[in-house]
Amino acid sequence: MSQKRTSIAVWTVLFLTAFIWSGIAPKDRMTWVLEVLPAAVGFVVVAWSYRRFPLTPLVYWLVLVHSVILMIGGHYTYAEVPLFDHLGDWFGWQRNNYDKLGHFAQGFIPAMIAREVVIRLGVFARPRWTAFFVVCFCLALSAFYELIEWWVALVSEEAADSFLGTQGYIWDTQSDMGWALLGAVLAVLLMRNLHDRQLANVSSAT
Repeated sequence: MSQKRTSIAVWTVLFLTAFIWSGIAPKDRMTWVLEVLPAAVGFVVVAWSYRRFPLTPLVYWLVLVHSVILMIGGHYTYAEVPLFDHLGDWFGWQRNNYDKLGHFAQGFIPAMIAREVVIRLGVFARPRWTAFFVVCFCLALSAFYELIEWWVALVSEEAADSFLGTQGYIWDTQSDMGWALLGAVLAVLLMRNLHDRQLANVSSAT
């Protein structure tokens, strides 16, 4: 089996294993559906676009990481992930901060996806515009997600608390967007060189 096929098999097995585990007796079924739906949609999009528009290995693995974060949050709810309860005891946090990891990933991973699409399609002639657009896109995505959380809270009182995960923090919405913004900025700054090298390999292969 080639290295490429091995990577595909490992990626798929890890995703499906996490997905199945996440769906077994979750804390709240409706919350699980809401939290895991983006990962399921991502899986379908990745599978559909694999031959049409193959992405770099970096982006594929980041998508998997983000999906696992979503599935863990869906299984336990973001306010009750055990590891972050223990970390909260250790660091003296007043709340479970797993949701902040989720929102950081919500900026970091979409930033790399957006960067790849924008560069490969040649949307901008100047690299600085690419970085600016990517960060703005991720911040807009985060703000839209907060609107979705608000709409869900209005429609479903039962799942609202688990899905919102505010834990009584009045600045939760602003904090979530701040973490997503930080993730997007760090992705652009820290992953640029590695991403550019992999983009060059994808270009030479196509």
